[in-house]
Amino acid sequence: MKVEKINIEGIPALVWGEESEKVYLCVHGKMSCKESAEGIAEIAAEKGYQTISFDLPQHGERKDETKRCDIWNGIHDLTVMGEYVFRRWKEVSLYGCSLGAYFSLHAYRDRTFTNCLFQSPILDMEYLIRQMFLWFGITEERLAKEKEIDTPIDLMSWDYFQYVLAHPVTKWNSPTHILYGGRDDLQSLAVIEQFAKRFGCDMTLSGNSQHPFMEEADFPIVHQWLCDHL
Repeated sequence: MKVEKINIEGIPALVWGEESEKVYLCVHGKMSCKESAEGIAEIAAEKGYQTISFDLPQHGERKDETKRCDIWNGIHDLTVMGEYVFRRWKEVSLYGCSLGAYFSLHAYRDRTFTNCLFQSPILDMEYLIRQMFLWFGITEERLAKEKEIDTPIDLMSWDYFQYVLAHPVTKWNSPTHILYGGRDDLQSLAVIEQFAKRFGCDMTLSGNSQHPFMEEADFPIVHQWLCDHL
């Protein structure tokens, strides 16, 4: 497949596929990178779409950056990418995975995509942070005092938590398909169902899948879901 390497205001990105007026913007999750979009790009190309993927801060080519992969930098970079893709292509769709979906909900709340796919999305960050309080025996009071606490999952930040509390997701305009694993411990089924009902989303439940969808049995599930909804 044709792949063009570009840089958009300091953000390394890849454009996959032959020239088209239609594109999928891919936003990866934690511990991933722009190259992970290859499988999506192959399916999208068969349907006449190009795909553009990019590295979030502290990921891929940007892994050594001091700029954190947090909500503020995430919104900034997704805004830059959004402005670029909506200028270059006539029809723009979105794929967001895990944290990438959460960043998308904030950066693109005032945009409308032709189609949107969320895989294992973080839709309610407050829910996840409160789960982390329980998992690691951390209290709000301690986080407020220490401001930042490192955990086996991620750095917990008081400022991030306050942002999350002050900015719940209240608006989403795009037709959206969600793939959720029944054994996902980062978001509950109730969180996913409430979001889907509120914003009219289609949801596919894979009962035995965990958050990463990285077991061998998960690969055909993800592939079929992408083929059905891209």
